[in-house]
Amino acid sequence: MTAAAPPRQPAPGPGAGPGPGPGRWLRRNLFRTPFDGFLTAVFGALSLYLVYRFAVFVFVNARWEVIKVNLKLLLVGRWPSEELAALTVSLTATALWAGVVAGLVAGRRLRVGAPVEAASAAARVSDLVRRFGLIVAAVLLLLLLTDTAGPWLTALVMLAASQTGFRAGRRTGARRLGPWAARSLGFALLAVPVAVFFYMTSVHPLAEWGGFMFAVNSAAAGIVLSFPLGVLLALGRRSRLPLLRMTSIAYIEFVRGSPLFVLLLLANVSLEFFVPAALAPSKVIRAVVTFTIFTAAYIAEIVRGGLQSVPQGQEEAAKALGLSPQKQVFLIVLPQALRNVIPAQIGQFIALFKDTTLAGAALGVLDLLKVSTAVNQQEAFRGQGLIIETLVFVSFLFWVGSFTMSRESQRLERRLGVGTR
Repeated sequence: MTAAAPPRQPAPGPGAGPGPGPGRWLRRNLFRTPFDGFLTAVFGALSLYLVYRFAVFVFVNARWEVIKVNLKLLLVGRWPSEELAALTVSLTATALWAGVVAGLVAGRRLRVGAPVEAASAAARVSDLVRRFGLIVAAVLLLLLLTDTAGPWLTALVMLAASQTGFRAGRRTGARRLGPWAARSLGFALLAVPVAVFFYMTSVHPLAEWGGFMFAVNSAAAGIVLSFPLGVLLALGRRSRLPLLRMTSIAYIEFVRGSPLFVLLLLANVSLEFFVPAALAPSKVIRAVVTFTIFTAAYIAEIVRGGLQSVPQGQEEAAKALGLSPQKQVFLIVLPQALRNVIPAQIGQFIALFKDTTLAGAALGVLDLLKVSTAVNQQEAFRGQGLIIETLVFVSFLFWVGSFTMSRESQRLERRLGVGTR
């Protein structure tokens, strides 16, 4: 009588094996072969050397007084000091609005019974640090460079407004609102950014906006305006109406074939040949319109790729359910297409955020990069070679914004299951 075969054991996972966890990870990822170990040692030493040199520059050799003296100019351009209270009001309203929107999303997830992972307080704090720790660190750095209490009070008021808005939004989102209440709330949320914009322009002319404030606001306006236009262009390119399809194709191909810098130059020097000078918009408006037109063409192609990635069976199933063509597109096909191309969309938005520096050279707007080079011509800093300090500061601000958008994009992808079946 033969002995029974032992039960089959499951295959070990990728991290299985003897030895401690960190050591096993190092062997598998950095020292798998002698050549891998050699590359790890060489590039590890090079990385440590570069980090050391950068740390010495930042903490020892750099002269940051050029940033401290010109911090207001770098952040808000020529905005008058006596009108800084208007910035506090607008930033507080924006923080309150953002808190309400985040609270509504969290409250709705609770109302519809979406799975919420049970997490300890330490885990929640760790998640918040991963998401917003870099922004908080950047804000603290900017506050430490100030000499007055005004920026500190503004930051505290914004924090309180965002928390108040989040709590109010979560309570509202957890309730089942009627159709009229939901529409009223939606219109109110859409009206807040518009009201803030008109308030800012009434306090100070839009033509005088500059610095980092111009980069953030022009990028935000370009993103908000270009996204729906790009979606409509993508749908128009797939339309069965020849005139609509050919118009969309001509727009997309012409704009995508034109450099953004050239379009900004045309907006600067050619617009007044067609529009009277008294009716011509300010250079900031021209920059925002050009950013919108340019980015919409790229978003259209990104969305078109997402539409092509949706299986044909989805549209056929929608037809079988008796949905109208509009509902087939906007309820079934388009949400899946936008979900599939989140990384490409965010990549284009990050590129738009960085391309705002082109407005300084093409339109003469006092953008952040232009300010960083101009401050070195001041009497106190002329000829001292401080351009590296100002460029490092500008790069840091743009990196914080770009990295934060990238991390939030990855978080949204994980939540929506992008790349998984």
